[in-house]
Amino acid sequence: MNILRNALVILLLTATTAMAEPASESSIKQLLAVTQAKKLLDGMQAQLDSLMDNVIQQALKGKSPTAKQQEAITHMKNNMVALLQGDLAWEKLEPMYLRLYTESFTEEEVGGMLAFYKTPAGQAVINKMPVLMQKTMLEVQKMSSGLAPRMQEIQKDFAAEMKSAEK
Repeated sequence: MNILRNALVILLLTATTAMAEPASESSIKQLLAVTQAKKLLDGMQAQLDSLMDNVIQQALKGKSPTAKQQEAITHMKNNMVALLQGDLAWEKLEPMYLRLYTESFTEEEVGGMLAFYKTPAGQAVINKMPVLMQKTMLEVQKMSSGLAPRMQEIQKDFAAEMKSAEK
């Protein structure tokens, strides 16, 4: 009897979840506006220049480029930033956000998120999260700076093992 009752409860829960109304485009757009998704994207794009400078400095390993090398570096950096800004423009990403949010959240869930993000705590999350993520990325970068040589060593050991396994 318990098995039948449990199966019925699971069936009802599954049916209720399956019948939940998917989030509407209107509510998702409202959520994206409240969470300042476009502003966050614009802020990330503004950081591309700084990120590219950091990558270039790491690649140069303290060496000063010649004038021609600096010209090539500037050209490459400008092309990369333009490519990323073009392909990651809000006009291209918004339809993806709408589709993914519709697939992922119900109308009730989006309503709950909207209610939260409109509160002072929700606004604090929206305003502080980009800085938190940036700090986190810097910390992870510092922590992982020593990984590359260790990973190369593992790859070298693997190649040696594979070569000896051929015999």
